[in-house]
Amino acid sequence: MTNLFDPISYKLWFKDKSAFANAIGESFRETGFAVISDHIIVQDIIDDVGAATKSFFERSEITKKRYHDPKGGGQRGYTPFGTESAKGETAIDLKEFWHTGRRFSDPNDYNYIMLKTPSVSEVPGFDRASHGLFTAMDEFGRDILAGIALFLGLEEGWFEDKVDRGNSILRLIHYPAQNKPFPTGSVRAAAHEDINVITLLLGAEEAGLQVQHKSGKWLDINPPAGTLVVNCGDMLQRYTAGYLPSTSHRVLNPTPERAHLPRYSMPYFLHFNPEFLIEALPGCIEKGGKAEAPITAIDYLMERLREIGLVKG
Repeated sequence: MTNLFDPISYKLWFKDKSAFANAIGESFRETGFAVISDHIIVQDIIDDVGAATKSFFERSEITKKRYHDPKGGGQRGYTPFGTESAKGETAIDLKEFWHTGRRFSDPNDYNYIMLKTPSVSEVPGFDRASHGLFTAMDEFGRDILAGIALFLGLEEGWFEDKVDRGNSILRLIHYPAQNKPFPTGSVRAAAHEDINVITLLLGAEEAGLQVQHKSGKWLDINPPAGTLVVNCGDMLQRYTAGYLPSTSHRVLNPTPERAHLPRYSMPYFLHFNPEFLIEALPGCIEKGGKAEAPITAIDYLMERLREIGLVKG
């Protein structure tokens, strides 16, 4: 298992689309994850968001909580430390985070689902930086989906009109330094699967990310600098009848000698359009997949948000 996370160069997409698609698809089949090198997200955009993120989380709790909407299910703005827990877990995750959502330039029917992202006045450039990274990740995520479509035997543009208005979110995460004892059983992020279609992950200066291999063994993911981690979410797993697995992953607490250091990461959760019906692809059923009952993307999202405690009732 030593080479499971060897980076796949995005340059391969322009040389041999089939080879790139197969590399990602087979990596997903094995672990649910893939590491992409030579991606097209500009480093200046990443650095810009990184600086703005650190500046925001350095603000007082009073200031940050101005951007918290308890009724919004944590879908936009700030979610305080200790709010989220993994599905089936009672212990809290040791993190706080911010969500930036999609901007619409035209009137749409999604206002009741996709709330407007709050504007942060205390950190100059925060809005510009976060929306800039959202756009870059959204565009690159759709490129990755084109490769996945080919791997599944579909047309390259199969996913395009199924995610172009999705309730996707950029999550800026701060795992604080652990200078004080933390609650028994809590880790930075307990074992969980992602709700969405695919997740694109940047950042993580500190180690700790692990994925559970189908053998049951937990594997460290330590991507080289300048790479991007992509993983399959529950929606894609359901859409492919389990052919592409959404695997458990977690973020462990730091070692004692690293406990004084915070950890930051920037995952982008790419979602289907709210009204899209997640119904198992026939081709994946033919490959041995097991179909689940059809469900719209918005209904599935709300079901899962209740399970992890972001939506009550």
